[in-house]
Amino acid sequence: MNNYLEFFKICGKLKTLKRTGWVNHGIELPESVSDHMYRMAMMGMCLDKKELVGLDGKEIDKIKIIKMALVHDLGESLVGDFTPHDKITKEEKYQLEKNAMIEITNTLSEEVGKEIFDLWQEYEDCKTNEALLVKDFDKFEMILQAYEYEKQPHQLENNIKLQSFFDSTRGKFHHPLFKSLAQQLENDRNK
Repeated sequence: MNNYLEFFKICGKLKTLKRTGWVNHGIELPESVSDHMYRMAMMGMCLDKKELVGLDGKEIDKIKIIKMALVHDLGESLVGDFTPHDKITKEEKYQLEKNAMIEITNTLSEEVGKEIFDLWQEYEDCKTNEALLVKDFDKFEMILQAYEYEKQPHQLENNIKLQSFFDSTRGKFHHPLFKSLAQQLENDRNK
């Protein structure tokens, strides 16, 4: 049975859920989880066909990566935004988010709920070209946001340094475009 209103309310929680990493680093006006997911979806939307090729040479499904970006953190609406520094194992985080995704997708029809859950699971498994690319979006969006925070006048006044975010992604990009963009961003940051 569809309970669209309940699903929309759950999605709305992501608009006010601030990204924990920024909060923990004292960022004024930190982005929300939905802010993060939106820019990731736009990353997928703007890619040209020539960029939509996996490392194995197979075509990447553009619609799928946009959808995956939009649902990859949906479980956080119920369990919160965990960071690698939180006292929770990867397995515990996965199980909490999986249970949240089951609860969330149960508000929708079986077909739609399954599509959303399967996209989330594919992202978590990180085995397909689409999931690998969306993981790159996730990491790149984070360092782009860190760069933007470091450049804001009020963050400069407070001498906010977000090096740990850059360190956590270095050497972890898969797609050639995002490897290149990450390097360009590092170069801009060091100017």
